[in-house]
Amino acid sequence: MENKHKIWQIIYQIPSGKVASYGQVAALAGLPGYARYVGHVLKALPTDSKLPWHRVANAQGKLSFPLDSKQYHSQKNRLEAEGIVFIRGKISLKIYGWKL
Repeated sequence: MENKHKIWQIIYQIPSGKVASYGQVAALAGLPGYARYVGHVLKALPTDSKLPWHRVANAQGKLSFPLDSKQYHSQKNRLEAEGIVFIRGKISLKIYGWKL
């Protein structure tokens, strides 16, 4: 199976109201140390993708887009619609982190 498909399979499993880090997704896909590759795979998604890409954040619980970008606000709005709360621009991974 192609590596990007492994990553997609993991991301499809992240439930609503939870987030996973890029590194966590990479490790669960059998690609430990490839967190940046996960980011590249997500960046290449078609705009009409049904993959819940918005459920992936960085290891500090922050969104990786610039704060004033359209993508940042889109991801933040999707996560808030799922009940995720941001405190000072961060997601508590203790509360909202996905545990497989």
